[in-house]
Amino acid sequence: MASSAYQNTHLEHEIAQQPEVLQRLLDLETGHVKQIADAIRAFDPVYVYIAARGTSDNAARYAQYLMGIYCRLAVGLASPSIHTLYEVAPNLSRALVIGISQSGRAADVNQVLADAKAQGALTLSITNDADSLLAQTAHHHIPLHAEREISVAATKTYTAELAAVAMLVAALADDDELHQTLQTLPDLVSETLSMSSSIENWTERYRYISSFASIGRGFNYCTAFEISLKVKELCYVTGHGYSEADFLHGPIAQVQPGFPVVVVAPEGKTLGVMREALQKLHERQAEALVISNDESAFATAHQRILIPQMPEWISPIPAVIPGQMFAMYLAMAKGHNVDQPRGLTKVTVTR
Repeated sequence: MASSAYQNTHLEHEIAQQPEVLQRLLDLETGHVKQIADAIRAFDPVYVYIAARGTSDNAARYAQYLMGIYCRLAVGLASPSIHTLYEVAPNLSRALVIGISQSGRAADVNQVLADAKAQGALTLSITNDADSLLAQTAHHHIPLHAEREISVAATKTYTAELAAVAMLVAALADDDELHQTLQTLPDLVSETLSMSSSIENWTERYRYISSFASIGRGFNYCTAFEISLKVKELCYVTGHGYSEADFLHGPIAQVQPGFPVVVVAPEGKTLGVMREALQKLHERQAEALVISNDESAFATAHQRILIPQMPEWISPIPAVIPGQMFAMYLAMAKGHNVDQPRGLTKVTVTR
């Protein structure tokens, strides 16, 4: 990562650690994940049900697209309050039920898995703590091997969660091309970090923004949400992540001249509709901060954020990194403590 007047924060170090975290995850868990995939095939689930909160919920959004497209599995996101506050467990007996939590201490996510397991469902947890309650509850567990994440804002654990989901899907699909692409992931992320170093130079321009939006589509629906979350929790700025389709169905009305919109538009199936959205933003004189690896996406961009060439399905992992860096540098420009955002703790226990 580029040198900075704000060096030596835990957040900056953890963002920079992502290539090694992903390499370690691939090295240590590829064989284990294949065993889990065999167990899933033997169980033959009718659908997938994922329980998560916060950043991990965005990893679940990624799983919806990846599992739907490559495994043809319908994936639903759990409503944990049904299990906890309302004390009712939907029929999950034929489901693969996945709990995703960095700490593994999310009580409501654990309750979903416990209810599902009692009904005979197959359960899987993805956490950064193999000794956590969630890991102990599930039939199977994928540890992230991200080591301790000190900064409150999740960065390396988020991309590790995405990678764990991608590894599982590659194993379920038994697709050599997917496996080969996964092996390039640490280098793609390392290259993205280098290519994103200029973000620090122009972030000051947005120091006084009070609102923003981020949009994506398809695989990068999750990326729009995660970038929005990082900016909100680090910078205390009002904003929201949207699907490009949902954004055009109403929220685009908020766009005034100068309104900043982060647009995640890598090469792939969604590029055409994202270019159309960028044109509409240009007509409204929005400031588009564009993350892409296709030159055509930068035609009306105020800030061009280049990422490497890669298949669209893997792009949410590198593509979120410029958003992490933008959120960090903007928070620094605003004078905020990036490791300890006000009012937040590393582990939030909900029920």
